[in-house]
Amino acid sequence: MQLKLPEPQEPDATMQLRVAVPEVSGQRASRRKPVPPSAFARTTARFAPYARKLRPVYPRPGRIGWRRWMPSWRQWLGAVLTSLGLSGAFLAVAYAMTDIPENINSYATQQDNVYFWSDGTPMARTGWVQRQAMPLKDIPQQVRWAVLAAENESFYSDPGISMKGITRALWRTAGEGDTQGGSTITQQYVKNVYLGQEKTFSRKFTEAMIALKLDNKMPKDKILEGYLNTSWFGRGTYGIQRAAQAYYGKDVSQLNVSEAAFLASLLKGAGLYDPTLNAANHGRAVERWEWILDRMVKIGKLSPKERATYTTFPEPLKANPLHETGQQSDYLVELASKYAKSAAHLSDKQFDLGGYQIYTTFDRKREDALTDAVTKAREQAKKDHPGPAKTAHYGAASVAADGSILAVYGGPDHRKQGFNESNASTVPAGSAFQPFVYAAGLEHGVHRTRNGPATPVSPKSVYDGDDAVPVTTPEGPYWDRSGKKVAAHNDGGKSYGKITLHQALVQSVNTPFMQLGMDTGLPTLRATAQAAGLLPSSMGPQVPAMSQGSATPSAIRMASGYATFAADGTHTEPYSVRRITRNGSPVAMKAAETGRAVGATTARQVTEALTESFRTAHPDAAPATAQVAGKAGTTHDDTASWYVGTAKDVSTAVAVYRMDLSKSLEPQPLKGVAGTSAGAVPYDIWSSAMSPLG
Repeated sequence: MQLKLPEPQEPDATMQLRVAVPEVSGQRASRRKPVPPSAFARTTARFAPYARKLRPVYPRPGRIGWRRWMPSWRQWLGAVLTSLGLSGAFLAVAYAMTDIPENINSYATQQDNVYFWSDGTPMARTGWVQRQAMPLKDIPQQVRWAVLAAENESFYSDPGISMKGITRALWRTAGEGDTQGGSTITQQYVKNVYLGQEKTFSRKFTEAMIALKLDNKMPKDKILEGYLNTSWFGRGTYGIQRAAQAYYGKDVSQLNVSEAAFLASLLKGAGLYDPTLNAANHGRAVERWEWILDRMVKIGKLSPKERATYTTFPEPLKANPLHETGQQSDYLVELASKYAKSAAHLSDKQFDLGGYQIYTTFDRKREDALTDAVTKAREQAKKDHPGPAKTAHYGAASVAADGSILAVYGGPDHRKQGFNESNASTVPAGSAFQPFVYAAGLEHGVHRTRNGPATPVSPKSVYDGDDAVPVTTPEGPYWDRSGKKVAAHNDGGKSYGKITLHQALVQSVNTPFMQLGMDTGLPTLRATAQAAGLLPSSMGPQVPAMSQGSATPSAIRMASGYATFAADGTHTEPYSVRRITRNGSPVAMKAAETGRAVGATTARQVTEALTESFRTAHPDAAPATAQVAGKAGTTHDDTASWYVGTAKDVSTAVAVYRMDLSKSLEPQPLKGVAGTSAGAVPYDIWSSAMSPLG
């Protein structure tokens, strides 16, 4: 058998090298029969010329430079058409496989939150008791168009999604980690009602698919109605009806277009546009309000003549009237809601959705007794000192040894004074701070030399109780910044001579404790007071005056500190909520922190001195067997008067002070409002609130 090789051939026009196939001659070749081509082969042969044209050949013949490496227009067109076809097929399959969920989520079913007293009886409710989902026919046209102008003016003509907006939102997500923006009202309604608020690509894609399907199955008016009834407007409100009541105290049917434009601005973010929160918010709210009204003119939903009548921003109410009753329970709710959100890790939005049952620690009987006692003191002050009484404040709180807050007095009327007097760190503790100095010295000892070992002190340790005694350090006298020696002073300039620490606390002698604080070390004193319950932010600078009570604890924190001594030195952070449920199911809460502030022996020694202090000042106030301890606290400038004490395992702190909140937070002289040493108002309130003391 011989092989006959053909002549070599040149490459064809497509630059494909043709390889010669050897011809087979002889008997074997003559025996072969041709095999007919298959259907696939015939189809392939038919489209082969077109495929060869699309198949890239590099470098391309007939081109020079960089053009030799670029695909032809046919190849580009094929790639684009293929991508569009695959994308269309994917979207068609995704659309067909997406179902509108049957159950709406909790955002569309907001409820009120219910607060309970410690005995389990209802205390208060927050939120509108009836949800009041408003039919679209009861929402004025101009209110609807204010929202549409702000959020989605093409709502009635778009297919439920905005491709431009989705692209922008996805770009923001990829570039900035933010999916805000780019949603039509239909998409926002889907997010509110059917989906969660998480910011992911998958949620955005699902939102778009459901929005497309919903737009085909539900009338536009029905979608708009659902959106207006489920959107969040801040102040704990969901829905345009609640928003109208919360910001203007009226039903949505009574809103004018100017008020509606402001409410529409809140949809962009109530935390940024509620003008009552701060000046920056107010500026943003006015700017967006003007823009929405102008937008309504542009889309033909508000005449220029009517627009010209709205030149003054419609200021909303300063507080939500749905939540305000003016009673003491408002202050309790304020404390409990703040604690509940913190302990259960709930955001404002989650908490405002409602459905929570908050079981507080507040004791109804103690709350009534404390409120009655302060109310009587207020009325008496108005009669005896009408001028100063106008700016008098009475912070009071009762805290158990286990940290539970049993009662507080927050103020006369929450609607007029949201400032909670029981939780305000505004006035110095004065001599009521002495037990913390005493405890620090007993627990940690004193340092007679710099960096030397600590020397123990006891209740029998003797200090100089005379007035104007210079304060010393291991190196000598303590000098202030003006170059003067710092001296300690007693109330009224009285001197007591040499006196034990125990007796100094009983008689509230200042000078021994000012020196004891220096000997113990001001950092140690500060740490001891904080471990017992005082907040770091209330402690002030580490100077000798710290031992004189320059710290400004709230009544709650002062009561908590004394409760630490009653608990044998163990401090539990004050808390106002024992448990939380949502629709009957328990909600996980972080437990109140507990730690040892001082040793049990130290705590008992402090309590013994406070017990004698109470007995000395009020010998007939309680039976001999009663476990009562406490002391008064005064300041050198007469700006605050305290009484803090414990009965069994409950500690109560009362502070009386004057402050003109319309001018500043600077304390003013009491001018007799707190009574006299013979009949001090703080003690009268304390004893009434703690009665019976046996």
